[in-house]
Amino acid sequence: MEPRRWLAAAVLMCLLVLCGGRELKTKHAPIYDPALARTLAEYTSAVYTADLTQLFTWTCERCGDLTEGFEVIELIVDVKNCLQAYVGFARDMNAVIVVFRGTQENSIQNWIEDLFWKQLDLDYPGMPEAKVHSGFYSAYHNTTLRDGVVRGIQKTREVYGNIPIMVAGHSMGGAMASFCALDLVVNFGLKDVILMTFGQPRIGNAVFASNFKGYLPNAIRVTNAHDIVPHLPPYYRYFPQKTYHHFPREVWIHSVGLGSFVYSIEEICDGSGEDPACSRSVSGNSVQDHIHYLGISMHAESRGHCRIVTDDTSLQYKMDPNGNIVFSKQPGLSDDELHSAQ
Repeated sequence: MEPRRWLAAAVLMCLLVLCGGRELKTKHAPIYDPALARTLAEYTSAVYTADLTQLFTWTCERCGDLTEGFEVIELIVDVKNCLQAYVGFARDMNAVIVVFRGTQENSIQNWIEDLFWKQLDLDYPGMPEAKVHSGFYSAYHNTTLRDGVVRGIQKTREVYGNIPIMVAGHSMGGAMASFCALDLVVNFGLKDVILMTFGQPRIGNAVFASNFKGYLPNAIRVTNAHDIVPHLPPYYRYFPQKTYHHFPREVWIHSVGLGSFVYSIEEICDGSGEDPACSRSVSGNSVQDHIHYLGISMHAESRGHCRIVTDDTSLQYKMDPNGNIVFSKQPGLSDDELHSAQ
């Protein structure tokens, strides 16, 4: 090998040791688990499935590989606000999985442009001086999602015990997932709540972020390369108490290397939530980086706005006066038992 290539290889190895070789640990276990991140990314991708029947029966194209054998207990669709979440049981991990869908705008660019102008406008209950984005807060707290998610968690744990609860979401779904995880800890007193989001926007100010860290110290926000959404709403460093501020801890996926030696790493960032050496070190200008995480698609199967499809009339669902849809079943039913019970 030429000396120059040897040098490039040596520099790359140093970069990998410095950036990718760190493993953040508590006294008992690592805070960030790359294998868990890939599994939760697959669960998060599945929520974008347009066919609700396939999603509820876990037969969709994205419902396999690392998530095979998952049992959906509750699938909630808030039609008016174009929101969706599901709750179920992952037997291989012995855990409740809760996943929120991201924005379903025909053009995600419209939603991104809107985030530039969002202001902190809601006091979070019980946290003096903690302010949050009212739209993200209301999307979880003031719609049908909260009741459906809590009901699904309770049903699952009644059958499978007080197992851990893993909450995930992408984009706006990550914002709702964050409020959900905090809600479960603060208002329901639940333990073993694990939060991991992908491409999540900022949702509150520095006081809120500090409180959030106190309740969910091991929460993870995965960000990808130049993804534009984690840069929104904007962070104004000259007004730290008045601006939006991410809660920790970020894990930034990006490429390092020289020349043809390029390697993707998952860099564990500092505990500030706004590590200047992580995603804030680059311009957030890519929508493409927003809709692909860990090689997994994070966008809808079609461009239809809040498209809802059901192709199996034997699966009944409940619809409230506002047109909201809930697929629900008792935990432990097989697919055959599910169909015969309808």
